[in-house]
Amino acid sequence: MSDGQRSPTSDGQIVVSGLTKQYRNVRAVNNLSFTIEPGRVTGFLGPNGAGKTTTLRMLLNLVTPTSGTATISGHRYADLTEPLRHVGAVLEASSAHKGRTGINHLRVICAAAGLPKRRADEALALVGLTPAAKRKFKGYSLGMKQRLGIAAAMLGDPRVLILDEPANGLDPEGIRWMRGFLKGLAHEGRTVLVSSHLLSEMQLLADDVVIIAAGQLVRQGPVEQVIGSMTHGGARVRVRTPHAEALVTALKAQNATVDADGQGALIVTGVDAPTVGRAALGAGVELHELTTERPDLEGVFLELTAGKAGIR
Repeated sequence: MSDGQRSPTSDGQIVVSGLTKQYRNVRAVNNLSFTIEPGRVTGFLGPNGAGKTTTLRMLLNLVTPTSGTATISGHRYADLTEPLRHVGAVLEASSAHKGRTGINHLRVICAAAGLPKRRADEALALVGLTPAAKRKFKGYSLGMKQRLGIAAAMLGDPRVLILDEPANGLDPEGIRWMRGFLKGLAHEGRTVLVSSHLLSEMQLLADDVVIIAAGQLVRQGPVEQVIGSMTHGGARVRVRTPHAEALVTALKAQNATVDADGQGALIVTGVDAPTVGRAALGAGVELHELTTERPDLEGVFLELTAGKAGIR
């Protein structure tokens, strides 16, 4: 779909190195470093006030860093030639003149960026908004505005896509569409960086995650690796029985750790479900539930960021 040749530097790698932003008495980002590789969807995660939006704005040269660097394909965003052909970004729901149609909104951007007019139609089709092309912006739902923003970001057929909360306002069908769309872009070899609070969705969408808290990096890596790296990241077993004391005694003989969950179940770590079952059988204990619970991204995120407020 691209028009014209890409520059030799358009490999799509994002490198953040020692990035710091100080606002008077608030340090929003503190010596932050990470690398985002092309061909993958990377989730950028952190609690409110962690510095995610500030980091993205520094990456796009909308905010000047106090120190450190943020580059895309080895260059600052401001130094890229024809930046819309290299980087597409949506940091908030699309805004446009209320009386302008979706297609005309995109055509105005094309004219300003020196892009062919047909790219407006192609981008609308890409995000499934062709039927609403001639509808005025004031009649767009929040989900449609999100799609229009993504269409605008895709006008230059960019190598890199940076999105802040792209699923905001989307219904379940729209979220599933978004997941498939972004995964498809990564499969083409593009770099996709997504900031989101929807942790269950990020576990389905992302190949890698960068987790920050209080402006600092807490963990980075492939999703499954990050989940499995936690101290308590192994599977745990939930078990219910009317003979809890006898089962606890039998499990401790197997060097298991047993805790009550406060809802009538026992949480067992250190052994697997078959071992729990055998211990119950040997002790003559009746079981009402035996379930293996595997860690998820939400649990790991909460453990990594617990008690870490923004830097003051």
